[in-house]
Amino acid sequence: MRVFVAGATGAIGRQLVPRLVAAGHEVHGMTRSESKQAMLSELGAVPVVADALDSEQVAEAVGRARPDVIVHQLTALAGVERYTERAAAPTNRLRTEGTDHLLSAGQAAGVRRFVAQGVSGYGAYARSGGPVKSEEDPLDPAPVREMRETLSAIRHLEEAVLGARWTEGIVLRYGAFYGPGTSLASGEEQFELVRRRKFPLVGDGGGVWSLIHVADAAEATVAAVERGSHGVYNVVDDDPAPVAEWLPALAQTLGAKKPMRVPRFIGRLFAGEPGVVMMTEIRGASNAKAKRELRWRPAHPSWRQGFAAA
Repeated sequence: MRVFVAGATGAIGRQLVPRLVAAGHEVHGMTRSESKQAMLSELGAVPVVADALDSEQVAEAVGRARPDVIVHQLTALAGVERYTERAAAPTNRLRTEGTDHLLSAGQAAGVRRFVAQGVSGYGAYARSGGPVKSEEDPLDPAPVREMRETLSAIRHLEEAVLGARWTEGIVLRYGAFYGPGTSLASGEEQFELVRRRKFPLVGDGGGVWSLIHVADAAEATVAAVERGSHGVYNVVDDDPAPVAEWLPALAQTLGAKKPMRVPRFIGRLFAGEPGVVMMTEIRGASNAKAKRELRWRPAHPSWRQGFAAA
């Protein structure tokens, strides 16, 4: 197939493009930066330079590529160490305006399948009920004030993609990424904070995280491009775990001392309310549907072994 990847030079895009090429697809990789064209060529893609927030540029780029499938991996999270409304705002625009531009261009080009990056981690699911959620469970109906715009943007993306009846709309709710190109990788900021004991455990650390190695996320995306059907898939590993479990284990893997533990009110001072919620209240996700319907298995079924390879 001819596949148009928007966000082709991001952490997952750099893993995804060569896998699509290896599977025999013709890949057109979109980037905003002319300087990244060489990288895309090296990955095996046809480079496309366009601003995702410019509807005319997107329409022209997609119209020229004439893809069978669009893969929407647009974010602006590189270098973001701590969640704030200001830091999230560019990504929120890409999830709203950027999604709408890609869908409009895709409809004009007759795209058969539209695969978009959603979110299962970071507080997307309702913070009530059991610790692990399926795709049938609701997203958080009452996010903390500082996360309302982000959850609103996520909802917009999902509703727009799933509501596009002219194509097969698929949303992949990825877990928290780790591995090359992410902040949870060797030498990157989050690992270094853990190593230097500057990533404390807040409150009871009861927030349940579902993680996913970025290479496994890319493999699931290839599966969705090739055989996904309309709907939502959680793309996470097999081992959802509370922060109180995975954070000390990561410290041990890195040869660091156990993380310090601080009360919620202290955590709120340095991480804000969103950080406290992520540490203490969020829910994990089940990958049963993705494994069953996409015939996908993560090569890193647990962060326990995956962190060592990150």
